[in-house]
Amino acid sequence: MRKFDFFLLFFFVFFACQNITAQLHVINNYVYVADKYLYVKQDVNLQAAGNIYLRNESQLLQATTGNSTNQGVGELSVFQEGTSSNYGYNYWCSPVGIAAAGAGNTNFGITKLFRPTGVSLISSLPATILVYPALDGSTTSSSLSIAERWIYRYLSSTTYSQWLYTASTSTIAAGQGFTMKGVSGTDATTVIGVQNNPGNKQRYDFRGKPNDGNVSVSVIGTAGNMTLTGNPYPSAIDLNLFLTDISNTPFIDGTALFWEHNPSIASHFLASYQGGYGVYNGTSSVYTPAVFYAYDAAGNQTGTASTPMNMYQRRFCPVGQGFMLRGTAPGTVQFKNSYRVFKNEGVASNSEFHRNSDPGILADYGNYGDIPNVAGTDYTLISKAPTPHININGLLNNQALRQVALCFMADASDGVDLADSKSPDTNSNLPFDMYLYLGNSEYINSTTNFDINKRYPLGFKNNVPATFKIKVADFINFEAVNVYLYDRESQTYYDIKNSEYELTLPAGVNNSRFEVTFTNGALGLESLSADTFDIVQNNNSQKISISNPKLMDLKSVSLYDMGGKLIFNKTDLGSKNNYQFSTSGISDAVYIVKIVTSTNEDFGRKITVHSGK
Repeated sequence: MRKFDFFLLFFFVFFACQNITAQLHVINNYVYVADKYLYVKQDVNLQAAGNIYLRNESQLLQATTGNSTNQGVGELSVFQEGTSSNYGYNYWCSPVGIAAAGAGNTNFGITKLFRPTGVSLISSLPATILVYPALDGSTTSSSLSIAERWIYRYLSSTTYSQWLYTASTSTIAAGQGFTMKGVSGTDATTVIGVQNNPGNKQRYDFRGKPNDGNVSVSVIGTAGNMTLTGNPYPSAIDLNLFLTDISNTPFIDGTALFWEHNPSIASHFLASYQGGYGVYNGTSSVYTPAVFYAYDAAGNQTGTASTPMNMYQRRFCPVGQGFMLRGTAPGTVQFKNSYRVFKNEGVASNSEFHRNSDPGILADYGNYGDIPNVAGTDYTLISKAPTPHININGLLNNQALRQVALCFMADASDGVDLADSKSPDTNSNLPFDMYLYLGNSEYINSTTNFDINKRYPLGFKNNVPATFKIKVADFINFEAVNVYLYDRESQTYYDIKNSEYELTLPAGVNNSRFEVTFTNGALGLESLSADTFDIVQNNNSQKISISNPKLMDLKSVSLYDMGGKLIFNKTDLGSKNNYQFSTSGISDAVYIVKIVTSTNEDFGRKITVHSGK
């Protein structure tokens, strides 16, 4: 790890010796960092015209503990890009505050947003602030104008009316998120090979005192209160560390909600909006995309609109990204320097700022590389592989898709915990919805340990008669031979792995009628008694032995780990007395052997694999 890999344009004062650093003190000169990271173990002191310029996705890591002691009237400058539409919101959280001589983090306001001019790699001009009631921000090759009308905060509430109008005042505290609509137009000015706005995203230059240290955010844990916050630092953060920190989890539910919107809607009227919240679970690292709803003039959801199924990579939250938290108890959560990492944006980096398009699903299941970070985490030992899960789609009355995720972790419980994510629309009077019913509430992400005999309640609600079309969308780091929707009322199983099942329901709520299952009881599972097969794991010879005394015709034999990951699948085995399968090279653990006969009867049993030495 190269902690001091940065490029200096002019002289500055910096005390360092290999990996031991003191403070960074810059006066009357500047530090320029390109495509690298700057690591400072203590505080940053930017005096007079002392500045830091982070370019080409460079970032600042600081390792202080406790509250920030950064000081000085000099400024740090860092870029981030948002949507170009002057009708669509991004959720932001500033990495800087107003430069001030005193120590500590300071408030932010949009007057600290600048437009890079391209005259040099460090030159920028302040954005023009369009005062209320101006509606439309704009950009050209000579100017950037931001409409203050759309700058709002949301401080722990449940209703649309509680958005706090902020305009251009410098009252946005460190760690407070804010909304800002984009701009129309294009700006072909190029800095380091990238245009300010090629017509699809706008680059902003945040300038001010760099946020550092503990950043506190108040939450309220009653009636589903949400709080708009975000990454407060001029570096990425490991969002999983924040969402699962035991000092934070008593007050939040372990998930972050990200606003998504339909960029094709060209209107400022609330009744024309289409959008919703995607949900990221910090324990399972699974992101469940938003359903886009329509809204009335009071901000209430009135109907489904569409669902793009955007699959953003969320673990490493980039500079400037805002998101909502849901409180579970009144209290204060803290962002800490120990969450900070150096990670460039991109699908391969598990780090995406929400803009207008789906960046795709990460397909590389290897380990992370060497990620510079403050906590000293060795990411080369951590797998990128997502928690094994199944995504199930429900087409809601032919209007929009709701996706839910069944996730499998070996040490997960069956009850509600941080590995489960409530629906973002639980408290809404939605016209149609589908969800996993868990703990007497509506969830879109449920994590448990894998067992082929478990059943998972799938709930539906609709205020008018409606149709729902159900199908497995995809298997992520997981495979199952069969997936069924079971109707308890008719005692009927429907294959939703290989085909779509359509059901029509009268108006009302159905929380106990339907279940997702991996076995089909109607195919004679009950007739396969315990003596149908004899399954023995011989750890000395490292083989599974299966005795088939009734000479059943076997369609497949599969081995799963307790997280639901398929280890092997042997097919077309015929009807023999005995079968043997190697377990050589398989890690010591408990596994599930699943047998499927040619008549689709299922039989499962747990085995324990160990080295035998």
